[in-house]
Amino acid sequence: MPAIQITDPDDPRIADYRALTDVALRTAFEPPHGLFIAEGELVLRRAVRAGFALRSILVDAKRIDQVDTIAPDVPLYAATPPVLEAITGFHVHRGVLGSVHRPAPADPAALLAAAQRVLILEDVNTHTNVGAIFRAAAGMGMDAILLSPSCADPLYRRSVRVSMGEVFAVPYGRLDPWPAALDQVRAAGFTLLALTPDPDAISLRALSPAQRERPALLLGAEGPGLSGEVLTAADARVRIPMHRGVDSLNVAAAAAVACYALAPD
Repeated sequence: MPAIQITDPDDPRIADYRALTDVALRTAFEPPHGLFIAEGELVLRRAVRAGFALRSILVDAKRIDQVDTIAPDVPLYAATPPVLEAITGFHVHRGVLGSVHRPAPADPAALLAAAQRVLILEDVNTHTNVGAIFRAAAGMGMDAILLSPSCADPLYRRSVRVSMGEVFAVPYGRLDPWPAALDQVRAAGFTLLALTPDPDAISLRALSPAQRERPALLLGAEGPGLSGEVLTAADARVRIPMHRGVDSLNVAAAAAVACYALAPD
């Protein structure tokens, strides 16, 4: 399909891409309209490879040749950098954006039935951390991620970008009500392992084979960590051994280390 030139930032055909830096507006707009935005050629290709259907592509006019084969049957819009910035609210330095159909939420019960190792996030509401955690989970072989209701949207543009498209590789769902739904995880045969910097917690290295068999690793938000209710509900509290007086790692770094420690041989 030939590229359609966009010269007016208010053109209704590119409404999906407006005000991409306004988190509140995008959060209110994207899920009800059944879409999310993917940024960058590589990320867009990974979305298509994972089976996601594109609605359209918006590209810097100089980059048309990079993307015209990604999804030939969807509208391809092209604009100059100033027009792209007026549409989106930022300098689109990667030059490629795609509007993608948002899938229906996954059923946590179905995810648990198919999984051997899962991550569970409580109140992780920073999009960059969510994206980095998904990338680590994909790379370390975790089977699924479950989110508390207040966690950030993994399909928000910044999460997708930081994950390098690996949000498409790891299935996820939301656990509700929280934290009572953790009982559902335990009933599915998982051991709830709460990651904490508490020096009295068990070292990840010291977990028993039974605790490693079907682990559900719980991580909390940057700073506050897991809530008291979740720590109480866990089957075990575990820690990453630290040195040189460092008390803890960034939640995304901690997730990567813990996922590696729990990965199969």
